[in-house]
Amino acid sequence: MLKAAIVGATGIVGQQFIVALNNHPWIKVTAIAASERSAGRSYQESLTDPRSGALRWYCDEPPVAEVMGLQVQNASELDPTTVDIVFSAVESDQAQILEPKFAATTPVISTASAFRYEKDVPILIPGINSAQADLLKVQRKARGWKGFITPIPNCTTTGMAITLKPIYDAFGIRSVIMTSLQAMSGAGRSPGVLGLDIIDNIIPYIVNEEEKVQRETQKILGAFNGNAIQPAAFGVSCTCTRVNVREGHTESVFVSAEKPCEPADVAKVMREFAGDSTAGLPSAPKRMIVVHPDPFRPQPRLDRDTDKGMATVVGRIRKDAVLQNGIKYLLVSHNTKMGAARGAVLVAELLIKEGYIS
Repeated sequence: MLKAAIVGATGIVGQQFIVALNNHPWIKVTAIAASERSAGRSYQESLTDPRSGALRWYCDEPPVAEVMGLQVQNASELDPTTVDIVFSAVESDQAQILEPKFAATTPVISTASAFRYEKDVPILIPGINSAQADLLKVQRKARGWKGFITPIPNCTTTGMAITLKPIYDAFGIRSVIMTSLQAMSGAGRSPGVLGLDIIDNIIPYIVNEEEKVQRETQKILGAFNGNAIQPAAFGVSCTCTRVNVREGHTESVFVSAEKPCEPADVAKVMREFAGDSTAGLPSAPKRMIVVHPDPFRPQPRLDRDTDKGMATVVGRIRKDAVLQNGIKYLLVSHNTKMGAARGAVLVAELLIKEGYIS
């Protein structure tokens, strides 16, 4: 059983890591860390409001009893050599400082964007670009680390990259246009999505989101030559909005393919898409893409939890008459499961299977 530390454990994503790793067959949480403010107390105490006694637990699943008694360590003082994996759930500014310190000795799997755009850092989605894990060898050599840093994508990128992969492989892609309707949980508890802001409303701008999706999609679907990733050549244009949905990102995707294709052709390659290197991974979905025939699907409330929130659900695959070889569809992807902690755990499983973590 491999030992794991969760850094940023008191936040929403940190709590999701604890749930995702509960009773995991390969990985056990043995250390948790957070800010100096929470350090020195039990995890239970650090989550308890001192005035009201309320437990600030944000997951639908109940707290994990064996973790609640662990002492919270100061993240800046965590000794990464005491664990086999560090799961980082901190903000990007903290990640810039903490993650290289951990990676000097220990593999780091991160939900932060801090290192996503570095040339020697892969953005992994198991089943989509698993072979890019070999870039970690380049990273280790270049930086002199025993460990490494590999982040997961932005949660909005994840579902779109997964659904584009079989289209790209079968028909090629000229360009992609996407509009997202993103769940409130993707913003955590940051300003701009307070209750009175989002009720009866749509927030038309999410800071840096569109740029992240565009760059990450091209990198994930890029060509890897063993030493570097050449980003995919097709253009990506998107508009990202926040809507009054608790969980589950909906995305409207328009694709101009290189080769002519019909909606039935696209549905077929999506249904048959098995991904690469996910066999035997405990968190992997049975099917990465579920294609729904009902024209009123997918819907976040009905479809976000498909296969424990790890599958991407697609519907309304249609021809587009404006784009050359145009295809359009909608997808729903669970932003706090496949797009966050569970997706990061899936990356850890792939890297354990491939021998990068032991």
